[in-house]
Amino acid sequence: MKRQIIEINEEKCIGCGLCANACHQGAIKVIDGKAKLISDSYCDGLGMCLPACPVDAIKLVEKDAEKFDESRRGFANKKHSGGCPSSVNRVLNACPSSVNKVLKSSEDEDKKNTQSVQLQSQLRQWPVQLKLISPMADFWDDADVLISADCCAYAYANFHEDFIKGKLTLIACPKLDDNEYYIEKLTEIFKTKDIKSITVVKMSVPCCQGIANAVKTAMLNAQKIVPYKEVTISPDGKIV
Repeated sequence: MKRQIIEINEEKCIGCGLCANACHQGAIKVIDGKAKLISDSYCDGLGMCLPACPVDAIKLVEKDAEKFDESRRGFANKKHSGGCPSSVNRVLNACPSSVNKVLKSSEDEDKKNTQSVQLQSQLRQWPVQLKLISPMADFWDDADVLISADCCAYAYANFHEDFIKGKLTLIACPKLDDNEYYIEKLTEIFKTKDIKSITVVKMSVPCCQGIANAVKTAMLNAQKIVPYKEVTISPDGKIV
């Protein structure tokens, strides 16, 4: 049957294993230093491994392939879960970044904090969207740069004080935006500007790893490695 499935370019593959970690069906393994699709029937064709690859070695193609084995749905999570497999499947059919969740309310904490605090914005430049910001702007040199997935500022309550303060801020969405464009733009910035350090803040969902991969790839392309820090935020606002 014809269906969508991943194809791995072994010449490009660097064997980092990030794609295997992102695949919830256990369809990819690193063998002899290269990522390999171990069975067509294990790949659901959703492409969650694509944004995880820092060298763009994976693409989706339509070709004759075995029917997807539905028992592999959420395989990686069921392997480590003690709960009922049927309840796991209901949550894991979709990409983790789009799963609906109700997070703990902060109402009880609000009642404890009776003192009103006026928070101050720590933003140093505009615009902040990576699509809009110019590589030729005059604020890059000797700057500490924050590159963040846009959801992080909503999930982490003290984002301005803990992350934006003292840094130039760039935001992007590695799931909805074009990561290749971001790699090209960041490469240009890193090549031409004297940046002091880079902090990447991303969400804990697998597709968000794409923003860190884009930054690392751009540094390699620009042949400029600077002090680098990576922070992961959970949907309930905790650093993990």
